[in-house]
Amino acid sequence: MDHALATFGSDIGIAFSGAEDVALIEYAYLTGRPFRVFSLDTGRLNPETYRLFDKVEKHYGIKIEYTFPDAQEVMDLVREKGMFSFYEDGHGECCRIRKVKPLRKQLTGLRAWITGQRKDQSPGTRMAVPVVEVDPVFQGLEGGPGSLIKYNPLSNITSAECWNFLRVMGVPVNDLHACGYISIGCEPCTRPVLPNQAEREGRWWWEDAAAKECGLHSGNVSSSSGGEESSQSNDLWPAGGAVAALDRPQLAALLEGPRERDTLVALYAPWCQYCKALEPQYAELAESLAGGHVSVAKFQADTDREFAAEKFGLKTFPTLVLLPKGGKGGDFIKYPSERRDAETLGMWVRTLTGST
Repeated sequence: MDHALATFGSDIGIAFSGAEDVALIEYAYLTGRPFRVFSLDTGRLNPETYRLFDKVEKHYGIKIEYTFPDAQEVMDLVREKGMFSFYEDGHGECCRIRKVKPLRKQLTGLRAWITGQRKDQSPGTRMAVPVVEVDPVFQGLEGGPGSLIKYNPLSNITSAECWNFLRVMGVPVNDLHACGYISIGCEPCTRPVLPNQAEREGRWWWEDAAAKECGLHSGNVSSSSGGEESSQSNDLWPAGGAVAALDRPQLAALLEGPRERDTLVALYAPWCQYCKALEPQYAELAESLAGGHVSVAKFQADTDREFAAEKFGLKTFPTLVLLPKGGKGGDFIKYPSERRDAETLGMWVRTLTGST
């Protein structure tokens, strides 16, 4: 933080969302250097977030630079699609108007900015966040590619470390955190999470994990697929193990039913880094369920995406689905969480199937 402020002075701004990224402001305050803070007021924030803004201004003796969306664009969107269109067609359009475009405008007056991104906020998509970088998406004061530096000083900090710091330093925090909210955004798109759920499962919960970014940090988001490798990748879960391989006719038959057993299927791509990360956990789960009434299987969906998308709504790799015993006519249950360790997966399967 000291390096950032010393290097860019008044041409750098701290992006403050009204959540635990208040730690950035505390760090800046501790340097003793002047600093600027800006926030995107989307018009849809929780009352608790607005109250935190006021507390922060008074606590640090600063004025937050609020940036607002274009009123005409918001009005046109709401008049055409209503107040909650994002539940039906995704949050991208609303976020682009209320967040991304105002941020772009704010950043054109800066040479650098500081964010509160952490790798552990979303292990599936934010593991590529560096501490400092040339911003890959937005442009700064001088214009053109490479004109903006982006600092992510909390990148390697864990949630526990961040909260220990906030408590020890007596930093004002959002009251929503005490109500089960971990990641905080706009009111209609944020909800509390249950114990041990990933932070961002409370954001845009009706969408797939890889879609849970508003666009502010799209340059740091790893593709849900992990990127197709140019060379041939080794297949996952080799023959002879506890994970059974299904071809398209076999999976189609299971889907149509009726089924004699509960079957868990991983729709995967062998080149996907998240599928590779799932491999040992899924194999462990298969071993633990071997000999019971739940079959654990795989289907290489990247070679038949249209089928997987049509039948299972596949959008990202991996996608896990449970085909319940006795089911037929295309019914299945999609695994809803970003936590894919063997223990959590096993708990989900056993809960739905009644297996021990």
